[in-house]
Order: sequence, then structure tokens, then C-alpha cells
Amino acid sequence: MIIGIDIGSTTTKAVSIEDGKLTKYIKTRASDAVTAATGAFGKMILENGIKINSIEKIKITGAGASKIKDDIFGIPTGRVDEIEAIGIGGMFLSGMKNTIITNIGTGTVIIEAGDRGISHFGGSGVGGGTILGLAKKLLPTSEFSSIVELAKTGKLNQVDLLLGDITDTSISFLNGESTASNFGKMLDTAGAGDIALAIINMVYQVIGVLSVFAARAKGTNRVIVTGNGSKNQVGQNVLSVISSLYGVEFIYPKHAEYTTAVGAGLAEAG
Repeated sequence: MIIGIDIGSTTTKAVSIEDGKLTKYIKTRASDAVTAATGAFGKMILENGIKINSIEKIKITGAGASKIKDDIFGIPTGRVDEIEAIGIGGMFLSGMKNTIITNIGTGTVIIEAGDRGISHFGGSGVGGGTILGLAKKLLPTSEFSSIVELAKTGKLNQVDLLLGDITDTSISFLNGESTASNFGKMLDTAGAGDIALAIINMVYQVIGVLSVFAARAKGTNRVIVTGNGSKNQVGQNVLSVISSLYGVEFIYPKHAEYTTAVGAGLAEAG
């Protein structure tokens, strides 16, 4: 058995890989990399009844991996490049190759993965961290699940300047409901739900359009969406609109939030 651990800036995930298959997965939060890694490992073995002597290796990746200098609990511990881990994990979970993978975490990274290898295409500092940071100043909550629930009640036309606000005609393939300017209207009547929706909408519009550009540049019409941000239903709705506008399909594999940890484990398993 191999344990893959993705030590992120806010969340740490651990998975077990046996015979090249994903068997178990957990996530945890901690304030520093060492606590995060050891905590995730301990949670994995205790909650799943795993015996330490059954673990062959631990493979770590993510922002905090460089902070782990030694083996974890005496088990051989190696490090996997995060870009490689996302690429391997994304292809494994989606069953697809030769594709663009957009990993949405605190920020966003876009990767090309396929038969010719795995490469870092680009990305953005816009991501889940952007949503939380703006929420702290603009909303009565900075709890992610609460932000999403608020957003489900919101109306974009209270906050965003829409194309229909400035013209009576469509522009190219954009209609009156398309965004002319994020936060460009901000009515006095805008409530917390409207602002929450506008924040998520802005973040996922940026991510979606960047992903479309990457897909078109590489001659594909599909994007694999991974990372914690792949689970955001409101964000998925935004990407669905972008998909219909640009003809690029966004695909959300099962267990997509564990992509990087899975890739770390498989990089050694393979």
C-alpha cells in the first residue's frame, strides 16, 4: 500500500493506493505542514484500521511538501512534483489523456497532460482563496459552505453590469444576460446573497475563460476540472454557461478533490 498526501495551503488530503487503485481517502485541516501531514496520515490509518506495517511508502506533494524533511513515522517518504501529481491524478480519475486539467484550489493551475507528458500551461491567483478573502470583507460569513448557500439565493443583476444594461442588441455570441463588468453595477439594494453569487461568478468566469483559451490553444474541446473548487455547485453552473458559449466541455471526475494526492501515490506506484 502507498499513501499519497497532498499538503495544501488550507486543506490536506490523503489517499491509499493498492494495486494501482484508489481505495481510501480523507481530508483534514491544520495550520502548518508538519501537523497537516502527520495529522492526515494518522487520520487515514486510525479511521480505516490500516496497519502501519502494511504501508510500503508515503508520497507527498503540494505547497507544504518542502517543509517535510524526513520520513514520516519511519516510513520511506518521497516527494512528487505538484504539477506531475495533478496531471497523473487527473488522467487517472477521468480515464482521459491528451487533455487540459484545471485544478481549482486556493488559486488555479492549468495543466496539459497526455501521451507527450505533463506540462504547466498556466493558471491564475484567482481561486478559492479569492472567494474567502473577498467574503471576509463583503459578507457576514467567511465559511465556504455558507458562502455557497448564500450565493444560491442571489441575483447577479443586483451587482454585475450585464450586457442588457448597456445595449438592446447581442454582441457576437453574447446576449443580454452576459457579463459586461463584474461588480460594475452594485445597486444599493444588493444583499449578501447577491454579493456572494457575484464573487463566485467572477472567480469561475475567470477560471472558465482561461481554461477555454488553454483548451483551444491545445486543440481540444474538453477540460477536466479537479481540486476542491470542482465541487462548488454554483461554480459549476457558471462553467456550464461558459461551456455553452464556447463549446468546451467541463468534466468533473469522481473524487476530483483528491486528484493531487492520488497522482502523488500513483507516481510512485507506476
